[in-house]
Amino acid sequence: MTRKRIHICMLCACLAWLTFSSAFAQAETAADPLALSAKYAVLLDAETLQVLYAKDCDARAPVASTTKIMTALLLLEAGGPERAFTATGPMVRVEGTSMGLREGDTVSRYALACGMLLASGNDAANAAAIHLAGSLPAFADRMNRRAAEIGMARTHFVTPSGLDAEGHLSTAYDMALLGREAIRNPLFREICSKASVRVSYGNPPYARTLSNHNRLVRELPGCVGIKTGFTDKAGRTLVSAVERGGRLLIAVTLRAPNDWEDHRRLYDYGFAQFHPIALDDASAPVAKMPVAGGGMSRVSVLLYETPVAHVRVMPFRIRRELLLRPFEYAPLPAGKVVGIARYYAGDVLLAEIPLVTQAAVGPARPRESKAKQGVWGRIKQFFRR
Repeated sequence: MTRKRIHICMLCACLAWLTFSSAFAQAETAADPLALSAKYAVLLDAETLQVLYAKDCDARAPVASTTKIMTALLLLEAGGPERAFTATGPMVRVEGTSMGLREGDTVSRYALACGMLLASGNDAANAAAIHLAGSLPAFADRMNRRAAEIGMARTHFVTPSGLDAEGHLSTAYDMALLGREAIRNPLFREICSKASVRVSYGNPPYARTLSNHNRLVRELPGCVGIKTGFTDKAGRTLVSAVERGGRLLIAVTLRAPNDWEDHRRLYDYGFAQFHPIALDDASAPVAKMPVAGGGMSRVSVLLYETPVAHVRVMPFRIRRELLLRPFEYAPLPAGKVVGIARYYAGDVLLAEIPLVTQAAVGPARPRESKAKQGVWGRIKQFFRR
C-alpha cells in the first residue's frame, strides 16, 4: 500500500469517527436534553405532583445521607424539640460524618435535627433512632412504615444515616416524595433552609455553630433546602427544593458527579415551563349581591384583578367557586371587598382573588306621604305664580 493510500485510509477513518461521535452526542442529547451528570434524576411540581423531568427516576439505588431526611422528619414529628437526653455509647459509635456528639453529652431533639440536616451527622442520626425506637432495627421499621404512608413504593430503609447497607435503596422519584413531605413540616423547613445554625450540646452543653453542607441554600435564589449525601457506593446524592413565584419544585439527583450544576439546570428548565395564563375576565361582573337599605336593591360584583395561573398548559377544565356574603348594608362604597373567587383544576387551587363591588350604593330616600307631597306641591305652585 502506497503512502498516499495510507493517508487516504487514515483520513476516512477520522471522518467516520467524527461522524459517529457527532451522531452519538446528538442521540445522547436527545435522550437527556439537559445533559445532566446524574445517572438518576427527577424534577417534581410539589403542588400537583407533576413530573417535569425524569431520568430513570424509578430505578432503585443507594441514596446515602439523603436518608437523614426521613430520620429528621420522624424526630421532629415526635414533638418536643427542646426535649433533651443523654447520648450513650451506641448512639455515637458510628463511622463517617459527625456533629461531634460524645458519650455523656446532653443534646436536644432540635439540636439533633440540625446536626443531621446541616452537618449530616451520622452520630445525630444514630442517636435519634435509638432515642426514639430503642434500637436501629426498630427505627428502620418506623422509617419504612412512614415511607409507605408517603407513597414511596420502591424504597426500603435499613440505616438511619444512609451508610451503605444491603437492601438500603430508594429511587429519585420516591426521594422527591419524601422531600415534599418533609418540607411541609414547618420546623423541618426552617432548619434545612438555614446556611448555619447556633445550637448547644455537650457535657455540660455549650454553644457551637453548624454549617449547612448544601451550597444551594447560599447560591440558588429561592432555595429552601433540603439535604446532601455521599458514600463510595452511592456517589453524590442531592435532594433540593426551590420556590419562585409561589410555585415549589423538588429536584433529586442520584450518582451525580456535578450535582450542583445539575440542580441549577433542572430549576432553570422547570420554571421556564410555566407561563402566566388568565383564568377569567376581570372586566365583567361575576355576580349580583343584595343590598339592604340602599337606593339599589342589588349591586354588581367584580374580580379585584385578573386571576392568573402559572401553568405549563391551560387546564382542560377550570372550576370557579364564589364565596360571597349573603348581603351588605347601604351605604356601600365602590371597590369594597365582599367575598373571594377561587379557581381550581381538579382539586388543585390555581388562584384566589378578592371580589369587590362595582359601584357605590347610597342609602334609600325616605318615602314621603301623599298628603305631604300634596302640600309641597301646592306650595311650589304658589311660588311659581
